[in-house]
Amino acid sequence: MSKRKDSDDLLRVGAGTPMGEMMRQYWIPAVNSSELERDGAPLRLMLLGEKLIAFRDSSGRVGVMDHRCPHRCASLFLGRNEENGIRCVYHGWKYDTQGNCVDMPNAPPHQDFKDKIKAKAYMVAERNGLVWVYMGARKEAPPLPAIEASLMPAADLQINFVQRECNWLQALEGDIDTSHFGFLHTGSVQPDDVPSDSLMRWTVTNRAPEYHITDTDYGTMYCAYRPAEPGQTYWRFANFLFPFWTQTPQGPFDRVNTRAWVPMDDTHTMFVSLSWRGSPTSMRPLKSGQMVPGSRLGFDYLPNTTDWYGRWRLTQNPSNDWMINREAQKTESFTGIASIHGQDQAVTESMGPITDHEFENLGPSDIMIARTRRRLLRAARAFAKDGIVPPCVNEPGIYTQVRSGDFVADSKIAWRDAYEMQMRAAVRPLQQAAE
Repeated sequence: MSKRKDSDDLLRVGAGTPMGEMMRQYWIPAVNSSELERDGAPLRLMLLGEKLIAFRDSSGRVGVMDHRCPHRCASLFLGRNEENGIRCVYHGWKYDTQGNCVDMPNAPPHQDFKDKIKAKAYMVAERNGLVWVYMGARKEAPPLPAIEASLMPAADLQINFVQRECNWLQALEGDIDTSHFGFLHTGSVQPDDVPSDSLMRWTVTNRAPEYHITDTDYGTMYCAYRPAEPGQTYWRFANFLFPFWTQTPQGPFDRVNTRAWVPMDDTHTMFVSLSWRGSPTSMRPLKSGQMVPGSRLGFDYLPNTTDWYGRWRLTQNPSNDWMINREAQKTESFTGIASIHGQDQAVTESMGPITDHEFENLGPSDIMIARTRRRLLRAARAFAKDGIVPPCVNEPGIYTQVRSGDFVADSKIAWRDAYEMQMRAAVRPLQQAAE
């Protein structure tokens, strides 16, 4: 099969595409619960290339449906959210959160046929501050994914949304590409700048790690490794979880942090970060007491607008060259771009709306990217050809015991054994709460 065909099958997510149909088998994190108010204005929502609206009715239920009224296709974004339904302002037809037409006021009673009209609505679930949407064809949706961070009580969970102007896969692949950390984020740091008890020193001492890669029940895992002190190895473990989740090595295995790269369409992605508030901090000061130049955390947003791409946009964006500071690039930071996320955003958006896979030349550091692409292609094509249910859909518990992180261990310990040792020792906040 041609490289172009492989690329199209990987990157395109609209209805009828192999990847789009596979993704529709999963629950998708779509909206922060706080974005929807009872009887508030409908929200424009783009998911997998479909133009939808989301709203919360008078009873607190959330509806997600095609934005077009089934009558004459006027947009329900203009609708009145009132009395447990959304009412089209064109002729007054009204729909509940399930898409049922509950009122047809411009038709005489003897000509009313509202019981035969249904808006295209998707199944919705709300858990711990996050609204999930199921866009598949099953009459009964699969269970919600048991992703550890998403199971945290809302008070203990930090949720962040950020829109990215590029294809979902090139955005996601930044999270499974560990060698970029030693350049994009810490390229200006030298080994003598780093305290002796900071694991960062091994990254900036050796910026070309080697790798172990494996397929897993939930997706793929990589382990990047470098020599540390004599007889010790510095390990960095991270994961891809079907269909668009990642875990990055941002500190010890006590961190509970998972990210989704939700395709809005082929050229826009919504990053959704779920983090346990009790997780240890991931960045530590240098010997000088200062943080790594350009390593600011957090997000600076533009005001939200009501258009299809109006939510959660950063002030650093392609229109202003991600606010790159060329003087800072010469004298302070490797990139001249402030913030960790801003640096990631800049490089993946700079690739263009959709990366040309025929132009790129993958190297040894891209082995996790190559393996993950193959795994995604196999799963999407198996579902398209034979209806084989993709990983984790029917077994959401597979996600539960997956963590990422970095640590130093005895070099004699095999890499999978080293991972299991960290998993056994890691803090389990959900278990502690249950006890």
